[in-house]
Amino acid sequence: MTSEAARSPVHQHGEHPLRPETGVAEGHPQRSPAAVVGGVVRTMRPRQWLKNVLVLAAPLAAGTLAQPAVLLPTALAFVLFCLAASGIYLLNDVHDVAEDRRHPRKRWRPVAAGIVPVPVAVVVGVVLLAGVLAAAALLSRPQLAGVLGAYVVISLAYSYFLKDQPVIDLAVVASGFLLRGVAGGAAAGIPLSQWFLLVAAFGALFMVAGKRYGELVAVGEVAQTRKSLAEYSASYLRFVWSLSAGVACTAYGLWAFELRAAHDGFPWETASIAPFVLGLLRYAVDVDRGQAGAPEDVVLGDRVLLGLGALWLGLVVAGVLTR
Repeated sequence: MTSEAARSPVHQHGEHPLRPETGVAEGHPQRSPAAVVGGVVRTMRPRQWLKNVLVLAAPLAAGTLAQPAVLLPTALAFVLFCLAASGIYLLNDVHDVAEDRRHPRKRWRPVAAGIVPVPVAVVVGVVLLAGVLAAAALLSRPQLAGVLGAYVVISLAYSYFLKDQPVIDLAVVASGFLLRGVAGGAAAGIPLSQWFLLVAAFGALFMVAGKRYGELVAVGEVAQTRKSLAEYSASYLRFVWSLSAGVACTAYGLWAFELRAAHDGFPWETASIAPFVLGLLRYAVDVDRGQAGAPEDVVLGDRVLLGLGALWLGLVVAGVLTR
C-alpha cells in the first residue's frame, strides 16, 4: 500500500480506499440499505446518550425525581435531548466530512467513510431536529422548549462556524452540558440553585478541556484536523481544566455545606464531597495521559471511576431521602 493510500480513509468493513470525489469506497459502488441504516444509527451516537442523564440531576438533587409529576416530564426531556443530540451529530458529520477524513479516528465515522450518503444524513438530521422542537412545544413546558431551542441553535452555530473560534468553542461545548442540567429543572418546574449551575458549568468545561487535550496529544500540536485545536497548546488546556476543576470542587463543597447547615442528622451531602473530588482527580489521570476522548468512554472504561461515581450517587441519594 502506498503512503497516499495509507492516509486515505477506508471502508469500515474492508480495505477499499475512498474515492475523494464521491466519498464512496472503491469496490462498493452500491450501499446496501442495511449498511446505510446501521451507519445512520452509529452516526446518531447512541452511546453518547449517557451524557443526557444530566437531565436528571436537578430533580434528583431536589429529592423529587420519584414523583410522577416530575419523573414523566423529566423522562420526556431526556428522550428529546437524546434525539436532538443525534440530529446535531448527523448534521455536524456532514459539515466536517473533509476534516474527519484527515483525523486518525474520526475518518471511520460512517459519513466520512462513505457508508452513509450525505443527503441521507442531512434529511434524517433535519427531521429529528424539527420533530424534537415540535414535540417540545406541544408536549412539555415552555421553559423546556426554550432550553431545547437554545441547545439546537447553539449546537448548529458551533457546528458551522463557532467551532473554529478558540476559547469560544470550549464555552459552547460546555454550554451543551449545562443546558442538559438546566433542562431537568425546566421540565419539572424546579428552581435551580446558584451552586448547581456553577458545578454544572465548570464541571462541563473541565471535561471539554480534557477532551481537547486528549485530541491534541493524539494528533500532535501541528496537526490541522480541527482549526481551533491549532490555537491551543498542551499547557493552556492543562490550565483550563485545572482551573475548571478547582471552581467545580469549590462550588460543590459550598453547596454541600449549605445543605448540612439547613438539615440535622448525618451529613450525607458533606460526605459526598470526598468521592466527588476523587472522581475529578481520577478523571484527570486519564486527561493527563491524553486518553480523555468522549466523556462517556472515559467513565465507562474506568472501573475505579465508576465505583467513585456510584459511591457519590449513593451518598447524594441518602442525603435526599433523609432530609
